[in-house]
Amino acid sequence: MIRFSSLLSFAAVLSLFALTACSPFGKQRMGDPQNPYPLQTQPKIGDIVHLPTGIPVSREQMFAIAGDARIVYLGETHDNPASHRLEVQVLEALADRHPGRQALGMEMFSRDQQPVLDRWVAGLLDEKTFLRESRWFENWGMDFGFYRDLLDTARKRRIPVIALNAERSLVAALRSKTPDQLSAAEQAMLPELDLTDPYHRGLAAAVLGDRSHGGMTIDGFIRVQTLWDETMAESAARYLTSPAGSDKHLLVVAGGNHVQYGFGIPRRLFRRLPVSYVLIGGREIDIPADKQNRLMNVDIPDFPMAPYDFVVYLAYEDLPQTGVMLGVEPAPAGRGVAVKAVAPGSNAERAGLQPGDLLLAIDGEALVDVFDLLHALKQKQSGSHGLLQIERQGQTLNVEILFQKSDGVHSPGKR
Repeated sequence: MIRFSSLLSFAAVLSLFALTACSPFGKQRMGDPQNPYPLQTQPKIGDIVHLPTGIPVSREQMFAIAGDARIVYLGETHDNPASHRLEVQVLEALADRHPGRQALGMEMFSRDQQPVLDRWVAGLLDEKTFLRESRWFENWGMDFGFYRDLLDTARKRRIPVIALNAERSLVAALRSKTPDQLSAAEQAMLPELDLTDPYHRGLAAAVLGDRSHGGMTIDGFIRVQTLWDETMAESAARYLTSPAGSDKHLLVVAGGNHVQYGFGIPRRLFRRLPVSYVLIGGREIDIPADKQNRLMNVDIPDFPMAPYDFVVYLAYEDLPQTGVMLGVEPAPAGRGVAVKAVAPGSNAERAGLQPGDLLLAIDGEALVDVFDLLHALKQKQSGSHGLLQIERQGQTLNVEILFQKSDGVHSPGKR
């Protein structure tokens, strides 16, 4: 039996704790929730740390732990080849752990591109056809060289690639309209949207403060960011609960802001499908001077959680340079590619191209559309030659061009 006097004594102890800085029920916070066990030495490139414990681990240890989870989220740096090598390594390790039961989900593709991805994995498309049919240059725009090894790995190992993202038309509509202002057809495309997450709003406000988004309001920016995250979460959940995905594990590859801290895709997917997951991200610690301007000047809020379960320390690298710039603003023309403008100092100007020219072929290969021109230029190297067939004022001309590195041809829309 507990005596009344004992209860009084216990109450007195609680009161004492409440009056001291050691109170287990008070507001005192020890350490940094984002980095509770800071490293005692400077990390080196290739080091991996389990952030919740501060304990360094090997790649094999990280892969083994990640392999126990149903979902692994990998937050990438879009333009760092080292980040993409990590993706390939993680995918291969997970596929070895789950032979025939591993899938890859990618932010880079919208859901209407799924049939193209299926044909790619089945080996039915070469790279040029895949790039054309997936509308790579229009939909994502990053150099395909960043993603080639990852997608080649998926194809070689017959790993299903799942298109996660929202269609561009819906993103554009929600940028300037609230959900209730969308058409009935657009509303039918919307996933369940939670626009109230305070951490998501805090991150969006920080990011918006560093970038120009065409005058978009904070609410419009949050709507778009939420649409991306909710759609990717919904796409992944649909796949994992479908007959094709019910026995699969999933690696989700997306930009770091969609993954880190867990309130982007991970929390929204867990709301739909509560399964185990692991967060992996890269952190660049060797950043050359010419890449300092790529870093966002963002004052990230003090979130009460670690950004990742595992952080891998990387160098910020360059993708080997391939392709050349012509220096024109191209436009569709029904047949061939129309030249809307020629950049000063460009290869096109040195070769004598003029606005109004119609580009018909390069090196004997017909230019059906702008994609053909972009792909052809990507196959060339600085110092190489090319033979352009053009039409000017009703006359067909052959123009030889030397592709040199040029200034003044890198503005938006120039190729």
